[in-house]
Formats: sequence, C-alpha cells, structure tokens
Amino acid sequence: MAQYKIQQVFDYGWNDYLASSHHSSLQEKAAHSIMACKSGTLGYNVSQCQDCGHTEIHNCSCHNRNCPNCQAVLTELWVDQRRAEVIDSPYFHVVFTLPHELNPLIYCNQKLLYGLFHRCCAQTLLELSQESKYLGATPGIIQVLHTWNQALDYHVHMHCIISGGGLTKAHKTKKAKGKFFIPVRVLRDKFKGKYLALVDGYHQDGKLVFSASCKNLRNSYTWKEFKKLLYEKDWCPFIKETFNGFGNAIEYLGRYTHRIAISNSRILFVTESKTTFSARGRKPGEPKREITLENKEFIRRFLMHVLPLGFQKIRYYGFLNNRMKSKNLKLIFKLQGYQRFKRRYAVLSMEELLKTIWNCDIQICPECGCLQMKPLGRTYVLLC
Repeated sequence: MAQYKIQQVFDYGWNDYLASSHHSSLQEKAAHSIMACKSGTLGYNVSQCQDCGHTEIHNCSCHNRNCPNCQAVLTELWVDQRRAEVIDSPYFHVVFTLPHELNPLIYCNQKLLYGLFHRCCAQTLLELSQESKYLGATPGIIQVLHTWNQALDYHVHMHCIISGGGLTKAHKTKKAKGKFFIPVRVLRDKFKGKYLALVDGYHQDGKLVFSASCKNLRNSYTWKEFKKLLYEKDWCPFIKETFNGFGNAIEYLGRYTHRIAISNSRILFVTESKTTFSARGRKPGEPKREITLENKEFIRRFLMHVLPLGFQKIRYYGFLNNRMKSKNLKLIFKLQGYQRFKRRYAVLSMEELLKTIWNCDIQICPECGCLQMKPLGRTYVLLC
C-alpha cells in the first residue's frame, strides 16, 4: 500500500528529529502510530469472495487521535450523535484566542492551563447568557480546543458553538433573535479578567512549572510586569459565524472536532529533506500560500500539538453538560413541541456506514462484481 504523505515526512525526518529535539513519550507514541498506520505492522483484516475466491487484505488503522488518516469515521459518528441534541434556536460560533505571550507558560503547563482555558470560556459564556439583559437562560455549549495555526505554529484558541436559546431558571425555554446576544467587548473583559486572575492564583500557590523559556517568571516582580502586559493587550473574541438554519451548526462544527494540525491533502511535496504544504492566505481573501520546512522542523511543529494523556479537547457545558444532558434535552423538546433531528447512523454496522456515507460497498467483490465478499477475520503481526 502506498504511504500517506504524513508518513513519508516521518520516515524521512524522524531520526533527525530525535537527534535534535526533546520530546515526550506521548509524542513518540503518536509518531510511531502514524508511521505504522495502515502499513500492515498493526495487523490486517482479510475478506474473501464466496463466489470466485478473490481475497482482499485491508491494513489496520492506528486509531490514534493525532493521526490524520483515522478521523473521518469518528467525525461522522460524532456529528450524528450531536444532531439529535440540536434544539430549535439560532446557533453561534465564538472563538477565544490566548495571547502569544502566554505560549511558553502554557506549553510547559498544558494540562493545567488548557483545562483552565476550557473552564473560563464556558463560565464566561454561561454567566453572561444567564443575565436577563442578554439571554436570561442557560444555553448549550460545545467547545473544541485547537493549538495550531495554518503554519503549524503554536496558536492556542477555543472554538465554541453556543445555542441562542436555552432553559430559564423557571424551566421554560427562551430564544434569542438572529444576532449574537452578548456584546464582544463584554465577553472580552470578563474572559480576560477571569483567566488572568486564576493563572495568577496558580502562580501564588506554586502550581505552575517554568521551563527555560519562561524561568524569569518565577520572580514576583517580573510576574507582576508580565501580568500588566497581558492586561493591556486586546483579547478580543471573534464571532465567526451565525447559523439561523440551526441544523447546519453541528455539520459545521464537525469540521473542527476531530481535525488534526494538518491533513494529508494539505501536504503538497515531500523530499528526503523538506516538506511543502499549503496554507490559507494571511488575511481573508488572500490566495493560498506554500510553506516549506525541513522535515525535522515539520515534525517538531506537528508534535507540539499532541495533547496531554487523557485530556478531553471536546467538552460540553450548559444544558449539554454530561450529567444533566438527557434530562435537559427531554424537557426542551417537550416544551418546544418536537425534536427536529434524529440520529441516522446509530444502528448501522461499519459496512453499512461506509456504504451510506461514502457509497463504498465492501461486500462487492472487485474481481467478479458479486455481492459475496465475507470477512475471514483479523490477523495480527507479531513484532520481535
């Protein structure tokens, strides 16, 4: 089977990267998973035509969440699950971005500060939404953490899909009009104050780790000046999209949920020393650009975005919080009179799913055309 371009990059540059860069065991595991994905070293599934005897071998995927080759089915299933949770209201896409001055501190405290980022975004949206002058209800929120930009640089931001309707304290539904109901400047000030106050608390309690790139922040005077700089910066959130056809919001967010820092389709050329990939223009309306990096630098940037072990990059808040979601949705659908969307793939097998979504019928024999391909089982490769 031909290699994916991302695998070519790792095959050419992995040894150079190991010799020149520090990496974690989790990053190394992700790299080895990507290199092994659909290569045969993870085993393979065998199927045979019961009519003509033709045999097909399909190499197994790695299923690592950092692998660009393994996300398509997961994305479709996730979107299908969320479809049944969409209520009758407008939906909005809000993006929160952390200043780049925080990057060194965040990178060496990833689990702590990524988790804080999730919490502060959700609290900001929920607290303001519950005020009567904005929405006066608790909305549903889905948040997805991303840590990259188009050039694979470290760029920590949060994609939030928030419903423009929700449950009031009196257990009634309330719906906003077409425009986003919270002023951006109000979002900005509340989020900035909340995040910096809690980071400062971590500093005072000695919970932060300081790498060589930010070791000067241990000093209390330097930390005070650093905070002042951050308070002076513009943390303006971005209202990216408004969905009045509310069903489209979930399809849209599906593009973000299981996205990896870069897809195979964006990698244009791979040589033994360099990789060239495409990126959007720096500003809206500008043409796409090409970026060329040494393979070891490409790998370094790619692996920066491997999340801590067990960290949940997708989280749910408001009436979608996991503990009360079923009860809340049941009440909302009852009050609104009906449930607009149903799951489509809940009872489908993998064979049926492939046929339904991608029109790929793996039961058809490619040799004789009969509907007689049957799985014989999975074979694992023993590595000595």
